[in-house]
Amino acid sequence: MKLHELTAVPGATKSRKRRGRGTATGQGKTGGRGMNGQKSRSGGGVRLGFEGGQMPLYRRIPKRGFTNIWGTEYTVLNVSDLNRFEAGTTVTPEMLKELGMAKQVKDGIKILGNGELEKSLTVQAHKFSKTAVEKIESAGGKAEVI
Repeated sequence: MKLHELTAVPGATKSRKRRGRGTATGQGKTGGRGMNGQKSRSGGGVRLGFEGGQMPLYRRIPKRGFTNIWGTEYTVLNVSDLNRFEAGTTVTPEMLKELGMAKQVKDGIKILGNGELEKSLTVQAHKFSKTAVEKIESAGGKAEVI
């Protein structure tokens, strides 16, 4: 079987209803829209979330929290994640992004101290936790803040 030989199973696809093509079709004249009113007109209808003038749900529900526009958001990695590198490697944020360990470097990379590190590495990151620095240095490596 080849890609160009694939076809849909009979009954899997239905042709769309062609509305407003004469009264004999059964979907002519008003085209399934009923008689008068806002929804019968072209472009008619209400916007998303509109409840006929009643206070909409998205405004009735209490709001919580806020977004700090000056806050810094770090991409976090644990010390145990760094075991995939060979001993003596200098680990940079660019390397982490290339390997897909850090999908996106937001405002920087922070290394946390969860897990164990078995190799001596020179790790370059924007921020380190205290336990991460201890574990990297105890393994014989260096933690460099960029």
